[in-house]
Amino acid sequence: MKHDLWAASKVNQTTALRLAPNVLQASALSLCVAVGCLILFLPPLVHATTSSPVRTVLTALILSASLLLHWAFLTLAARRLQRSTLGWVSMSALLFPIGSVAALVLLSLFSDETSAPVAAGQS
Repeated sequence: MKHDLWAASKVNQTTALRLAPNVLQASALSLCVAVGCLILFLPPLVHATTSSPVRTVLTALILSASLLLHWAFLTLAARRLQRSTLGWVSMSALLFPIGSVAALVLLSLFSDETSAPVAAGQS
């Protein structure tokens, strides 16, 4: 019975490591959407964005939703890679957007490092 639980947890860990790059890609996509919405509030485009209240509210809602999705996906990726979720999300939130990009790059590197032994063990 104990051996079966160990095998099941090893399979779940292998599956989680295999799915980590997908979660990182989703996090990167939501970060791109958030940065795109943030750019609309910067000086060259701010007048066009704030000229209509509907456009302003819609852009702000998309910005907040994409940021929340980015942080949720970043949390999932860190958890699947068995890293500290609080540290990665706080770095991403406090140092936005540079911290978010750094977190994605570093977690992607950790994902590549951990997936290589998993792939070697399967062959």
